[in-house]
Amino acid sequence: MITLKTDKELAYMRDAGRVVAGALKEVDSAVKPGVTTAELDRLAESFIIARGARPAFKGLYGFPSTICASPNEQVVHGIPSLRVLENGDIISIDVGAEINGFFGDSAVTVPVGEVDDDTGLLLKVTEESLYVGITQAVEGNRLSDISHAVQKHVENNGFSVVRDYVGHGIGRSMHEEPQVPNFGRAGRGPRLQAGMTLAIEPMVNMGTHEVATLPDNWTVVTKDMKKSAHFEHTVAITEDKPEILTRL
Repeated sequence: MITLKTDKELAYMRDAGRVVAGALKEVDSAVKPGVTTAELDRLAESFIIARGARPAFKGLYGFPSTICASPNEQVVHGIPSLRVLENGDIISIDVGAEINGFFGDSAVTVPVGEVDDDTGLLLKVTEESLYVGITQAVEGNRLSDISHAVQKHVENNGFSVVRDYVGHGIGRSMHEEPQVPNFGRAGRGPRLQAGMTLAIEPMVNMGTHEVATLPDNWTVVTKDMKKSAHFEHTVAITEDKPEILTRL
C-alpha cells in the first residue's frame, strides 16, 4: 500500500533529509586518494549520531555499516572496508538516516582525484538523469513517467540503466511501496498524488546493465566490471512541484 504523508510527517522527513544531506556533504569533502572506505563510514556515523539521528542502514537486513561505499565497478551495497581509494577511482556513497520515526535516503558518486573523460561523462549523465526523473515527479503523472525519463536520458548518452535494483517509497520505513524502476514505458503504474514520498535513484553502468552479487551477499558489481554510478534523492510529490527532501 502506498502511504500519503501529512504535513507533520513531511516536516519530520525534511529533518531526516537534512541529516542525510549533511552527512553526504561531510563524506564527500573527505574523499581523496589514500582514504579508506571504512574511514568514510566512521565519519558519516559520527555526523548522524551527533545530530540526534540514527544510521538507517546499520543493521537493516543485517547490513553491517552506516554507509554503502561502492567504488568503480561496484554498483550498490558495497561494505566499507580497509580498501584505499586511488586517484582515478570513483566512489558511490549511499546514506540513510532516521529521526523522529521517519527516514531519509540519498546517494552521490564522486571522483577520487582526477578521472578520465569517459568516467566524468558517466557521473554527469547519471546525476542529470536523477533530475530528469525528478521533473516527472508531479501530481497527476504516472509512476513510470519517472522511470521512462531516466532511461531515455541515460541511453541517449550511451550508457545503461540497472534493472535488478530500483528506487522505492520511503517514510516510516526505509523501503515502502511503490518500487521506482529506472526503466520502462511512460504512462504506466500508479497515479502520482500529493503526499507520496519516493527515493528516486538511477544506477547507471558504463557497459552492460547486467550485474552480479559478490560472495559477501551484499556487494553488487557490473558483470563486465566496468564502472557504475549512483545518484539518489528522497522526493515528495506536492500539489505544486517536486520537493527534494534530502537537500541542505
